[in-house]
Amino acid sequence: MSEEASLETPVLQIENLHKKFTHVEVLKGVDLAMKSGDVVSVIGSSGSGKTTMLRCVNMLEDFQEGHIRIDGEEIGYLPGPDRKPKKEVEVARQRAMTGMVFQQFNLFPHMTALGNVTLGLTKVKKLPQDEAVAIAEKWLARVGMLDRRGHYPGQLSGGQQQRVAIARAVAMSPKVMLFDEVTSALDPELVNEVLNVIKALAGDGMTMLLVTHEMKFAFEVSDRVVFMNQGRIEEQGKPEELFRNPQSKRLAEFLKSAQF
Repeated sequence: MSEEASLETPVLQIENLHKKFTHVEVLKGVDLAMKSGDVVSVIGSSGSGKTTMLRCVNMLEDFQEGHIRIDGEEIGYLPGPDRKPKKEVEVARQRAMTGMVFQQFNLFPHMTALGNVTLGLTKVKKLPQDEAVAIAEKWLARVGMLDRRGHYPGQLSGGQQQRVAIARAVAMSPKVMLFDEVTSALDPELVNEVLNVIKALAGDGMTMLLVTHEMKFAFEVSDRVVFMNQGRIEEQGKPEELFRNPQSKRLAEFLKSAQF
């Protein structure tokens, strides 16, 4: 790595992240850094803290200790020991730095595919309608949904709805895309159409942090794979190293149970 590359500010930096729900500590000091263009997959058992970490990055959850920075900008809290939250208008601006696609599609049922994608562009980014439509149509085409732009969510399959949800998120030009088990609510025959869209976006150089239970997909698409266990990152590395030669007993057990 060149000296210039090594000095590059991480596009996402998580330091010593702790998160509690009442008395249960879900994240126990997570550290993770990603540079622009990285594709990082997070794997692990249910309850290991994967989704909670993503929700903290997107500020859908507060956190009690640690720092999250996007492009060097502190997320969610003002500097200082009292951890005073930033104002909601500032939080909303920072939240737009990430795009998140959830297990459930969360599309507005009364709006067409095109309307769902243009909404954030006009309401949040304040773009003129014609410019928003042009951007939305570009991304709907990119995910193979342009011919369904006039359809409502109830007229679309689960895979089609999830592709519209991806178009809606990436149309906002986020610095980091967050994917949370985006195929878990889909019928098996619809999974690949969504995974292929994500693979294509990764090929475009989009920065992505993915929580997934699709081991083959994680192996194929990731620059790095992170294994979380009981609120900590237990192991991480290149897919070939992590999947073929796990160092921790827990990861070896997990991969065996996942039949990888």
